[in-house]
Amino acid sequence: MNQLLTARKKVIEKGIEILATNLTVGTWGNISCRISGENYIAITPTGMNYDDLVPEDIVVMDLEGNIVNGIRKPSIEVPLHISIYKAREDVKAIVHTHSAYATAMAVARKEIPGAIEDLVQIAGGNVRVNEYALPGTEQLGINTVKALEGRNAVLLANHGMLGVGRDLDEAFKICQVVEKSAQIVLLAQMMGGAIELSQGDIDGMRNFYLQGYGQK
Repeated sequence: MNQLLTARKKVIEKGIEILATNLTVGTWGNISCRISGENYIAITPTGMNYDDLVPEDIVVMDLEGNIVNGIRKPSIEVPLHISIYKAREDVKAIVHTHSAYATAMAVARKEIPGAIEDLVQIAGGNVRVNEYALPGTEQLGINTVKALEGRNAVLLANHGMLGVGRDLDEAFKICQVVEKSAQIVLLAQMMGGAIELSQGDIDGMRNFYLQGYGQK
C-alpha cells in the first residue's frame, strides 16, 4: 500500500511540475509510472487539473487496461502507455507533454537531430517522429513503440512529445531536455542548420550517461 501511495504522489508531483515549467497547459498531457512490486501502473485521470489532484484521483490499472483501484476515468491515452510498458521492460515511467517547441517539430513532422550532447546522452540519439494516429487509439501506441525503439523520447506527429525513463524524475528531465533541444535546433536552422554528432560519439556519450553519470 505504501508503494501505491508513493507512486500516486509522485505522479501528482510531476503533473504540477509540467505545468510550472510550461511543458503543457490546462489539463493536457498525461503521466504514469509502474508501481514498485506490482504489475500495475498509476496514471493521471482525464480532464482534471494537475494542481487539484489528490492521491485518490490517480487511477491504478493492470497492463490489460483494467482499473484495479480508483474511481476516476483514466487518461484517454491508456492504450499508448500500456503499449510502451508491454514493449519496454526498461521503462518505469512515462511523461507526455504538449510543450511548444517540441510540438512545433512534431507538427512539421521533423525529427530532432542528434546534434546536442545532453539530448543524445539522455534520449539515446535523435528524436524521431512517429507515424500519425488519432489520440486514444491502439494504433497510436503501435506507432509510438516503433518510433521509440532504442530511444527514450519520441515526437508524436501533430500532437506533442513523450519521454520515458527509469523513474518519473528521469522521464520528466527527458521532456525538459527535448523541449530545449527543439528550440536550439530551430534557432540553429537560422544559421545554416544543426550539425549532427557522429554515431560513435553518440554511442559513447549514451554509454557514459548510463554507466558513469552522476553519483554512485
